[in-house]
Amino acid sequence: MAEINNIYAGGLWLSDIDAVISSLPELETLAGKSVLITGAGGLICSTVADILIRWNESGHDTIRIITAGRNESKIRERFGEFSGRDYFSFIQYDAASSDFPGLSADYVIHGASNAHPSAMSSEPVETMLANIIGVNAILKSSAGRTKRVLYISSSEVYGRRSENNTAPFTENDYGYVDILSPRSCYPVAKRAAETLCASYVSEYGADAVIARPGHVYGPSATEKDSKVSSAFAYLAAKRENIIMKSDGLQLRSWCYSPDCAGAIIKILLCGESSNAYNIPGEIMTIREMSESLAKFGGVKVIRESASESERKSFNPMNNSSVDGKKLEALGWKNLFDAQEGFSHTVKILREKIFGGEVL
Repeated sequence: MAEINNIYAGGLWLSDIDAVISSLPELETLAGKSVLITGAGGLICSTVADILIRWNESGHDTIRIITAGRNESKIRERFGEFSGRDYFSFIQYDAASSDFPGLSADYVIHGASNAHPSAMSSEPVETMLANIIGVNAILKSSAGRTKRVLYISSSEVYGRRSENNTAPFTENDYGYVDILSPRSCYPVAKRAAETLCASYVSEYGADAVIARPGHVYGPSATEKDSKVSSAFAYLAAKRENIIMKSDGLQLRSWCYSPDCAGAIIKILLCGESSNAYNIPGEIMTIREMSESLAKFGGVKVIRESASESERKSFNPMNNSSVDGKKLEALGWKNLFDAQEGFSHTVKILREKIFGGEVL
């Protein structure tokens, strides 16, 4: 059966979104305000939009949602009937453009970025430019027009450190990034974009704050998402064996996308300007993550050798787990442990793909 691409096909996704809303009293701050979300079709930012949509649909004072992206039809498809509501609008936007025409919003969440490992390997130039040019256009256009810009960065900014150091990264820990490796296009550009945010705060009095997600997963990922957690989740949902192309011993912080989206909103409204906040998750290896998804999908994990081109796209960090104490001090916490998050991901994807049918 063809994918119907409806994350709202069953009630579990909305139940998870409701749980996040209940943990965010700060959402009242956004009532009557407008929020611009770039990258609104992606794994994280589509979930942020779902939180705001659900808030509006539950009878609260309306939050105006402005989505920005390159493909309006994909945004309309993702949000279905909600994209036709009076509070929902779309702006044509390309993160690689040097301009952001007509920016007018109280808050901006900037998540537009090339975050697909396969594309980082094949399009390193475009990956760098979209990150650096994109955030500059947002910061420049928002000056004097917005209350705050939140930039979504990445745990990849931390780089590599000694292999025997398995401690999670705090916000002030930085390791080595090979600046002559094309795969470093992503962490180097994210580092530069963060410095640009801090520079706009210092030089122009902007209000910008930074979120550093670890490794985010969830049914809000598209099937084209080449991150291993997304690819593996879709295979598990379709009852297809998971093919793993490494030993899977790399440590990661795995965060369910509704938890991550809730953290984004918490940082936006409570974080300190010119500061970065890790968004943590449950720490486990890639192998443990894949085995959990396989368990809930009723499939196996099969080890195969990676091709040379596939290896070029791999994140070189053996440990990219992050410490969340700074964010937790703002009053945020994970609502879903990894097993619950992985279980929900597989179940919701099956509802999304097969319309709730039992395979």
